[in-house]
Amino acid sequence: MPSLARVPALSVIALATALVTASLPAQDKSQSEQAAAKQKLSNVHQEVQALDKQQAATAAHRDQLNAELAKQAAALDAAARALRQTDAEIAARQQQLEQLQQQRADLKQKLASQRAAIADLLRASYALGHGSDLRLLLDNDDMDRIARALVYSKYFQQDRLQKVQQLVASLAQLQTLEQQITAEQQALQVQRDQREKQSRQLAQQRTAQQKLAAEADATYQDQTQRLAALKQDEQSLNSLVDRLQKQIDQAMREAAARAAAQQAAARKHGGKAPPPLEVGGAGADIRGNLPWPASGEVHSYGNGVLIRAPGGSEVHAVANGRVVYAGFLRGYGMLLILNHGNGWMSMYGNNETLLHGVGDAVTAGQAVGTASAPTGTNTGVYFELRQNGQPVDPRSWLKSH
Repeated sequence: MPSLARVPALSVIALATALVTASLPAQDKSQSEQAAAKQKLSNVHQEVQALDKQQAATAAHRDQLNAELAKQAAALDAAARALRQTDAEIAARQQQLEQLQQQRADLKQKLASQRAAIADLLRASYALGHGSDLRLLLDNDDMDRIARALVYSKYFQQDRLQKVQQLVASLAQLQTLEQQITAEQQALQVQRDQREKQSRQLAQQRTAQQKLAAEADATYQDQTQRLAALKQDEQSLNSLVDRLQKQIDQAMREAAARAAAQQAAARKHGGKAPPPLEVGGAGADIRGNLPWPASGEVHSYGNGVLIRAPGGSEVHAVANGRVVYAGFLRGYGMLLILNHGNGWMSMYGNNETLLHGVGDAVTAGQAVGTASAPTGTNTGVYFELRQNGQPVDPRSWLKSH
């Protein structure tokens, strides 16, 4: 039998009244029995008022927790975004370092060739007479031979000077490369230290988020309250989608009016106006072929599905679209909504971080967020599809999973 705390207030009052009425047999009821019945009814009223007060306090506490969850979700989003940015910078710097190291290896090989060429020149100069132009003049009487030898010596000297200059320039370049490599290695270490700090901060934010989520979940006393909360969350999402759809429709009407004005002006001047911009969306030809936004075990939830993707893994757009909402929504965490045109929208909830803002255009398969780590039964990346504001079964549009 359900406890008094779980019976609606009006039902309790009605039940109490019926009990009191039934306990009054006739007008000859004694005064003491009537007083006892009134006291019983008064007690029931007090219990109902206490229950209402408790429920109001619970609802207020839950609202407070949801507000804290929104702040914590924003902090977690910032921490995860910073770590992701640092990872990208480390990867780019590591690539730059590898390129510098390859340039150094190539330059060292070039230096070895230059040194070998100079050594060959020195040996050839020695063979001409130890490289002394004065000795040629003293040891030879043949003027033609002396002239030829001086010309050869001049060429050797010029070539040797040029190769020595090239060697010196290469050595200077090598020194510069060594300095750049040292600087890159130091900067890379700084970023790795920064990443380690950001990683610890992210772990702390995740722990705080999970603690708040568990505390909010504990405020629901039974499954009935959970279902009621789910309905409230769905209503909030429906209101948001309706508002977004009105904004989209208004923007399309304004765009159509501008296009009509351009065409009218073009006809007036005998020209041809450019065609209006059309946003391609999900159509019947791709039913059953859309890619899944994330990988993991799938469960039905509300009007969509929950995908138990690994924490930090990327969440991808299922089709080309434009971001019309990016922020926290109660029941859906960090939520991103894409408008695909022709009345189609896709929704990606329970993200750890959002990678795009309102107005950004994204392509099919592009990452739009990263997944929060699953912590319980009803957790994971939330995905939902809507056409003209009405939910449609996403499984019928996505590829076989």
